[in-house]
Amino acid sequence: MKNIINSMTGFGCYEKEIDSIGKISVELRCTNHKFLETVFHLPEGLLSLEDKLKKEIESKIKRGRIYCAVNIKGQLAQGIFVNRKLLKNYLHELNSIKKEFKLNDGLGLDSLIRLPGVLSLKEDKPVGAHIWEKLNPVFAQALTNLLIARQKEGRALTGLLKERSALLKNDLVFIKKRFGVAVKNRLKKIQVDEERVAFLKGADVAEEIDRLYFHINNFGHKIAQGGSVGKELDFITQEMQREANTLAAKSFDLVISGRAVEMKSQIEKIREQVQNIE
Repeated sequence: MKNIINSMTGFGCYEKEIDSIGKISVELRCTNHKFLETVFHLPEGLLSLEDKLKKEIESKIKRGRIYCAVNIKGQLAQGIFVNRKLLKNYLHELNSIKKEFKLNDGLGLDSLIRLPGVLSLKEDKPVGAHIWEKLNPVFAQALTNLLIARQKEGRALTGLLKERSALLKNDLVFIKKRFGVAVKNRLKKIQVDEERVAFLKGADVAEEIDRLYFHINNFGHKIAQGGSVGKELDFITQEMQREANTLAAKSFDLVISGRAVEMKSQIEKIREQVQNIE
């Protein structure tokens, strides 16, 4: 079965009401990136699940910057928790400092509750494995929806790239025919053998044409192959652009030069689209 070309951009979400926990919602957004990068926004108390979520993403996606937001309404935080033991330690140390340095400043409640770790949300329900069992199916469906969106855009990109590469091949066929005729016409006007040799040596673009044919065919082969070929396609388009630049610069025929410039523009458009492929 042929691998599918995926776009790196997409969006997937899913939410579900879970008894004893509340409504769990997951949103996944993916944008272009050279490698795979994941960014998570998780509720307090669920940060320990980040590695599990990351592994799930890595098993399905190879490239892209993934933004994952998890929201759980009506769960966990039902009150506040005061760490009295920690607060006593703070007071002991602070009072010791006051005595040592003979300070008279009083400690207000507002200042005390702002000390790190003293005041936090109270979790009435356990986290960890219990929450993961409920969250995992919701996350899996959101991830599936993201993959579907990436596949859909990938199919559209595949069709567009095939069309543009076909146009490049047509341009190249025209240039090859035009080049043969243009050389013959120019040689008729050159009488000196040394000049004819110098002209043929400087004006010969057969090598550039052959390389462009190779790159265009290789580009089509990679598209047909499918899978995570974005980096390879980007490299091929760079090589196309290089050969098209040389072709335009070396050509002595204005018509060929003009068509080569059009090819450069077409290749640039192709490369812009390739940037979206996984």
